[in-house]
Amino acid sequence: MSTQLKQEQQPTTSRIDRYFQLTALGTSVRTELIAGFTTFLAMAYILFVNPNVLGAAGMDTGAVFVATGLVAVVGSLTMGLLANYPIAIAPGMGLNAFFAYSVVIGMGVPWQTALSGVLVSGLFFIVLTLSGIRETIVNAIPAPLKMAVAAGIGFFIAFIGLKNAGIVVANEATLVSLGSLGTGTTLLAVFGLVVSALLMARDIKGGIFIGMLLTAIVGMIFGLVPTPTAISDVVSMPPSMSATFGQAFINFSDVFTLQMLIVILTFFFIDFFDTAGTLVAVARQAGIMKENKVPRASKALMADSTATVAGAIFGTSTATSYVESSAGVAAGGRTGLTAVFAGLFFGLALFFSPLLAVVTAPVTAPALIIVGVLMASALLDIDWKKIEIAVPAFLTIIMMPLTSSIATGIGLGFILYPLMMIAKGKTKEIHPIMYGMLIIFLAYFMFLPHA
Repeated sequence: MSTQLKQEQQPTTSRIDRYFQLTALGTSVRTELIAGFTTFLAMAYILFVNPNVLGAAGMDTGAVFVATGLVAVVGSLTMGLLANYPIAIAPGMGLNAFFAYSVVIGMGVPWQTALSGVLVSGLFFIVLTLSGIRETIVNAIPAPLKMAVAAGIGFFIAFIGLKNAGIVVANEATLVSLGSLGTGTTLLAVFGLVVSALLMARDIKGGIFIGMLLTAIVGMIFGLVPTPTAISDVVSMPPSMSATFGQAFINFSDVFTLQMLIVILTFFFIDFFDTAGTLVAVARQAGIMKENKVPRASKALMADSTATVAGAIFGTSTATSYVESSAGVAAGGRTGLTAVFAGLFFGLALFFSPLLAVVTAPVTAPALIIVGVLMASALLDIDWKKIEIAVPAFLTIIMMPLTSSIATGIGLGFILYPLMMIAKGKTKEIHPIMYGMLIIFLAYFMFLPHA
């Protein structure tokens, strides 16, 4: 019986081995399973942070929770099966903040229309991926501006986290000031921030998620967050997605405006920077770079853009490849089977939606701040000694949190960079596409009302 069972299992095992090239890449199903679970733990925080962020825009948190999980399932499975990369996909941090705080709250755009913008950006991404034009557009944008955008989004996300924690509060005289550290929920958020930072410093895999878990437990002990009293408060069938599913088609005709063009371009640029940067970083770490190029990059980009389109239909902001996938690679993951396992774990997590009541703003705030810190590392790759680079980069970064608008920061950078380069006599270093962006963003600032 044992021999027969082995004979039946062998073909399946070998098929998996051949498809994902496990033996060739020096890994195994067991190693990939552990790596997939590690990746899941490292980015599981998005299941609770994303509903919290998009909930601020008036979206149903239960529906967003399910949409977030489903996008992670679809995106990660597609990445693993199509591109064979150990990279998981989920709705992106920064992109969700832009969606909620800049587009919906800041610009007054209905969240249904914002979802339409996400859908169009995803379709645009697919077209550019299939046509091969994507490299031309991204290569046209100077590296310092790309780094400035990443760092600026990090500051913006961290500011939102500090605000949600009550660490930073509004002040009539100084605009913002330090909040009351004696408030219970603020103290809880500070505890979560310290614990998460310490876990990250110790290189604990899934440090952000574990930090949130410990913060929630402490919050329950001190009565600062609701305490589950029954199994149904922890595990249940996933909530309905009816509140968000298909809403991207409701106001689809409203996306054809200058304002929404800027929104769509911003979704596209941020997603592309995130995905390209993650692909290079994880591929280099996994040792699968060839001649300084990422093999099968177009398939990986297709997986990312497909997840974005699916997410818009389900009811969540733009999906992107997660750099937290590097945790799974560090655990031995080398193939797409890691991403497949990560996606399956996200599927199982859909049955834990009642925990949304426990994972409140003070619990998720530390995750926002820590992610902001990680994104701010892009500051290192900006040449601050060159004034023609420093000025547009600095204003791109600082204006994102100060105006609560990622698009405003990007716009100022795209306007100032070519002007500074022209003044410096470096016109040959400016790609023609940057002049087009200059005109688009000038029109955005001149003809659209701003608060």
